[in-house]
Amino acid sequence: MLKSSTNWIISRTPYRISFFGGGTDYPEWYLKEGGAVLSTTIDKYCYLSCRFLPRFYNIKHRIVWSHIETVSSTHEILHPVVREAIRFLELDEDAGFEIHHQGDLPARSGIGSSSSFTVGLLNALVQLNKGISWGKQELALKAIELEQQVLREKVGSQDQMAASHGGLNLIRFSENGSIKVQSADIGEARVRELESNLCLLYLGTNRLGSEIASSITSNIDQKASALRHMHSMVDEAVSILKGDGDLSNWGRLLHESWLLKKSLSRKVTNTLIDHVYETARTHGALGGKLLGAGGTGFMIFYVPMENQPAVINALSHYFWVPFNFEFEGSSIIYDASNQQKLVSQKTGSYIPL
Repeated sequence: MLKSSTNWIISRTPYRISFFGGGTDYPEWYLKEGGAVLSTTIDKYCYLSCRFLPRFYNIKHRIVWSHIETVSSTHEILHPVVREAIRFLELDEDAGFEIHHQGDLPARSGIGSSSSFTVGLLNALVQLNKGISWGKQELALKAIELEQQVLREKVGSQDQMAASHGGLNLIRFSENGSIKVQSADIGEARVRELESNLCLLYLGTNRLGSEIASSITSNIDQKASALRHMHSMVDEAVSILKGDGDLSNWGRLLHESWLLKKSLSRKVTNTLIDHVYETARTHGALGGKLLGAGGTGFMIFYVPMENQPAVINALSHYFWVPFNFEFEGSSIIYDASNQQKLVSQKTGSYIPL
């Protein structure tokens, strides 16, 4: 591996939309029964700018996120992922770091932003400090280790895989703990057809997904029937995509999956979410779901194109977010040692959040 004289790195890591199988990616479940998830990453990103802080500053680290932290030692850093990532990577704690975070979409909203942050931070710091690049699988596994074993967060194992690898993927979780990411292997025309029938809605509030996740994983054996059914739906959804029939059946399957997800915990949904969902269905959506563990945040709907104006108009007081699938995963888009952009910046549509 090549060493680098890099002193400034910018990583770009996508957010994800999970369609089927969510809940079967918790270790509490898949280490007993296995699991599977069908998800895609989208062209909305978490950006992390990392550099060594010049020595002439009278602080050790500067961390900019929803707070601005200027601290004299690593243990004073409030952001838990940043603090523990420096220790996890065994970085020289005498080296000062300046880390800036920017995101295209709000955090704690069900689009995997926490894991995108973790993946993007590890990707940037290991390149910055050690001059090496991990492969996508290794990067994802390191992020899972940091979140689940070091930080002890109640999170699944799908988001890290999606954020690192990118693309429309089938992610399988084995009882022995291994995780395999496979491209869904859908033709481009079919992918674009699916993409054109999906609409992303933001409800405008956020939540702590770990609290809802805890309610799902508690007494998980009592939810075995629903989780097994959700697992089986993943292969059914992939089969529909690989076929040449009407994709409407995929949308209807998404509806069935949402009904099962709601049965996992009373905290998954609420009166507002149910109202929005039923309004969308009344005006032409065939199916949909709340993204992430539940509670609030983003909702994805399968809406045939001819019905989209009616659905969007009926829920016009919420944010509809235009998006496309993306297939790169976490990447380094700027390396100051080369003084050049490494990955082309994609243009996209943004909304006022």
